[in-house]
Amino acid sequence: MSDFTLDGQGPMHGQIRRAVAQAILSGRIPPGGRIPPEAELMALFGASRMTVHRAIAQLASEGLVRRNRRAGTIASPEARGRAVFEIWDIGAEIAAAGGTHAHDILYRATRPATVADAAALTVQEGAPLLALTTRHLADGAPVQLEERRIHLAAAPAAAAERFAATPPGRWLLDHIAWTEAEHAILATRTPPRIARWLGMEAGEPALVVERRTWNGEVPVTFARLWHPGGRHRLIGRFTADQGGLPGPRARAQQRG
Repeated sequence: MSDFTLDGQGPMHGQIRRAVAQAILSGRIPPGGRIPPEAELMALFGASRMTVHRAIAQLASEGLVRRNRRAGTIASPEARGRAVFEIWDIGAEIAAAGGTHAHDILYRATRPATVADAAALTVQEGAPLLALTTRHLADGAPVQLEERRIHLAAAPAAAAERFAATPPGRWLLDHIAWTEAEHAILATRTPPRIARWLGMEAGEPALVVERRTWNGEVPVTFARLWHPGGRHRLIGRFTADQGGLPGPRARAQQRG
């Protein structure tokens, strides 16, 4: 059986999904390789059949595994090519570096999509959405400001979620399937409204990541992630079979 490691973040079904996905994306389970049966995963993780089934069903919806009655569940042959850039979790990155992550919700509104929202999220103007601004801190210091729009037609449960214990990005990864992601990375000067929350001077350089995800043809979320330029960098690790594109090991990293 492949070496599966739970990350301890969020619901068990999400941890199992990420553990199996990482084994596939890292190549430990090769394309066409067999995923352990649900009974084996239940025993390995001490989880219920429903929990394991939910994790595998989400992997199937994301195109990472294929289910076959005779052959069982296997890693999709095209799975490694799907993850052009990892949907990283800043809380997990901070914890991995030995820090303590915290977050606070600075703004929250449920409203129809404006013209700007519709363009960013690729939905129709007036579509129902949840608008959020979240600040992430490492050991008490602000490291990221997250401006997010969630398409409520794709994630209706988000409307009632307060995100007190789990930040919006982590919650979406744990609860909402996605099949496609797009990232844009740019450097810009920090406007006053962002600088104030990140403890920066207006006009200082910032690293900005814009992220969109879809589930099939349905837009799920748009996030604009602001980082202090002098304290943040992106690291991409590449393999020859990815044709020079950032692979699943690409990640964000905080500088001290």
